[in-house]
Amino acid sequence: MRRTPPSLRLLPLTLAGLGAALLMTAAQAQGLRAQRVWQYDHAATGVAGQKAEIVAYDALTDTLWVAGVKGVDVLSRSTGSLLQHIDVSGFGTINSVAIHGGKAAFAIENSSSRTSPGSVVFYDTATRTQSGAALTVGALPDMLTFTPDGSRVLVANEATPTGAVDPVGGVSIIDVASRTVNTVNLDPALPGWSSLRQFPTSGSTATRPNFSPMGPEPEYIAVDKTGTRAYVTLQEANGLAVLNLQTQSFEKVVGLGLKDFSLPGNAIDPNDQDGRIELRSANVKGLYQPDGIAAYEAGGKTFLVMANEGDSREDGTDERRGSAGNASVELVPEGSELSRLTLSNVESVRGDLLTFGGRSFSIRDTNGQLVYDSGNLLDAEAIARGLYDDGRSDNKGVEPEGVTLLDIEGRTFAFIGLERTTTSAVAVFDITDPTQVSFLDFIVGQGDLAPEGLSGFKIGPNYYLAVANEAVDGVAGTTSLFQLSPVPEPSTYALMAGGLLALGAFARRRTLDTART
Repeated sequence: MRRTPPSLRLLPLTLAGLGAALLMTAAQAQGLRAQRVWQYDHAATGVAGQKAEIVAYDALTDTLWVAGVKGVDVLSRSTGSLLQHIDVSGFGTINSVAIHGGKAAFAIENSSSRTSPGSVVFYDTATRTQSGAALTVGALPDMLTFTPDGSRVLVANEATPTGAVDPVGGVSIIDVASRTVNTVNLDPALPGWSSLRQFPTSGSTATRPNFSPMGPEPEYIAVDKTGTRAYVTLQEANGLAVLNLQTQSFEKVVGLGLKDFSLPGNAIDPNDQDGRIELRSANVKGLYQPDGIAAYEAGGKTFLVMANEGDSREDGTDERRGSAGNASVELVPEGSELSRLTLSNVESVRGDLLTFGGRSFSIRDTNGQLVYDSGNLLDAEAIARGLYDDGRSDNKGVEPEGVTLLDIEGRTFAFIGLERTTTSAVAVFDITDPTQVSFLDFIVGQGDLAPEGLSGFKIGPNYYLAVANEAVDGVAGTTSLFQLSPVPEPSTYALMAGGLLALGAFARRRTLDTART
């Protein structure tokens, strides 16, 4: 019997092993392809004032729930058709919706007074009917989320000041089973309080008896994988609050520091009226001021993904434009390219200017330390694709606002909604390794404008991204659903093809060598 040389007996195994390694490389080097499945125009709901702001997916009924001021539009996930409009105007104005295990929670602000306590109302997703009485939470509940196990709902009470009243901000913790509420307020005695952005206590604010010198306003909440800690963005105060869910108390707050727009990779377009759409080094710093936040694990550690939108206080006590005609104190020389830039009148002095927002997204550790920042990549990509709105150059550029994360075939992807592009755009990044972040692409929604809420989810082998687009100027807005498909990068295909050709050549050479013997 003719025996096969040992080297050839090992060859099939070697080929299989190397082939598997090449396929593994392909999976690690993948991008994403997005295809829109459908678009729903919320004007079709027929309810005056209804918009599209926050979207949540219910796996039990395969529906999307879209919160938008007047109520919630429940849409079929498969067709995008309207199944029901849930009117909540009897409670107030809805700001957010979250879903877990067939329970939908609505965050509703008090319609008679924004500074009065708001409410959370639960609905059964199967019957789409109210479940239990409305629960009282803090002033202006702006966002809410379930903990990973669904046992609690956390509510960010933004407590935005109105007139002479500035209520205290905090987080309401709702026990879903018992429907009991524990509201935990932010306290100036917390460690790190002095690192937050400081607000004035004199001048126009002296007439406001309930004014807090700091007034942090909780904006958005992310919960770690274990459900033991929640991380709360304090946008106007440029900070992060850490909430211990076991003790139901805040542990600390962390100031997020400044971004230097004069450094390489951080250039901005600071002027909306100079006829130029061009990123340039600017002698100004930005307050990061994140809005949306999401948490994920990498290497056994928790990291926080933040969209650095940069909103100032609604009462306007902390902003002015350089010397564009409405500044009481000139901060910028007349004719400067920074003369149109919206500046902080709390921190800015001539020669040391601060503006709002990071015009980026960041990844930080749980102590608030910066791990990654996208620099000016979002503005640069919007300009390159013809999506940049020059009218927002003097404000916050593309204004990153919403963020959602999705694990796809072993990789973690971040989707960052850009509120101020000429057409709805969502930036996609591979953040599997927070120290080696890769930009992949923009998902552009033609006919959509101003993405506000994002939700990523998986159904069977398929992945989806739902985007609620708020639109502007009284337009109702739209919700679009995209199906996502992993796509190996072209370089990976070349690597696989080259590797397999080399393996084939090696196999043929071994066969010829054996034949000669």
